[in-house]
Amino acid sequence: MFQLTYEVAVLKEYGFEYRWSTPGNFMTYFLINTLAFILNGFIGGLVIVFFLQHWIRKRSYTFGLLYGMATYVVLFFLLTCLQNYFVIDSIWDGTGSFYAAYVKGLADYFFSYEFARNFPFWLIVLIGTLTTLFVSDKYGPGVLKKFLLGRYFHPKSEQRIFMFLDLKGATSIAEKLGEHQYFNFIQRVIMDVTPILLDTKGEIYQYVGDEIVVSWSLKNGIKDFNCIRCFQNIREILKELGPLYMDQFGAVPEFKAGLHVGRAIVGEIGVIKRDIAYSGDVLNTTARIQSKCNELGVSLLLSENLLNHFPKRHLSPKPMGKVELRGKAEALSLYSL
Repeated sequence: MFQLTYEVAVLKEYGFEYRWSTPGNFMTYFLINTLAFILNGFIGGLVIVFFLQHWIRKRSYTFGLLYGMATYVVLFFLLTCLQNYFVIDSIWDGTGSFYAAYVKGLADYFFSYEFARNFPFWLIVLIGTLTTLFVSDKYGPGVLKKFLLGRYFHPKSEQRIFMFLDLKGATSIAEKLGEHQYFNFIQRVIMDVTPILLDTKGEIYQYVGDEIVVSWSLKNGIKDFNCIRCFQNIREILKELGPLYMDQFGAVPEFKAGLHVGRAIVGEIGVIKRDIAYSGDVLNTTARIQSKCNELGVSLLLSENLLNHFPKRHLSPKPMGKVELRGKAEALSLYSL
């Protein structure tokens, strides 16, 4: 809409008329063009975001871009044909064959300066969108925005919730499957649990072998019990997918986790490879809490500090007593759910 208005204004400034510039034709074309841009954007966004992004993410960046561009070309030509049908229908005077007028209208458009401008412009928009999607996947949802805004260019202290997710029996599973198949196993597990992490507003901080470190802002982690619900939903989905894992790998993944809250310093780190890093006692303590799961015979442990942020009436915590943690001077009260 703005593009069309801008073009007409520029042409008028230099004494030229737009090819649809007569009063009735211009308004008709203006409405059709605006509707077409909305429809094209909606359909293109729908296809990329809801249908292609998961498929593209399973390919290399090069093939992801190529498949995305091929999809764009097909959609562009189909939607252009549809758009021009309504344009020709609105200006056809009834003489001659409508089909011939429609084909001529398409030929005029595909060999026009307008096509030579619009096609590469929206192709560049698509490439930029896919590249942003890939970069966002690389750093995690929301992290690219923080980089661009320079939110953590100077280190800040924040109250954060951390969860250390560790695969149970990882060593025995790795020995059973072998290195290559075990890597495929871990890759499949991460693919299956990631939608839950995103749904519960979790930010993937690190993958460390078979361990996933997840973080929440205090607000997002407490809201709707997101940090606790995340682990419970992961446990449920892996149990549900158990038969498929058993058929493919001969092993069913199961996680143990530690949850804790505390202040962490967060800021950009690195020169050649930049990243957003957290540091502070809260990370070490969360890792120590998770390491006690096997010893205490539970899958989930959370600190009393974190538990105090939740309304007790909605939880039934099982006290595990004060537990000595390696490197900590004082024992910590832990609970299981």
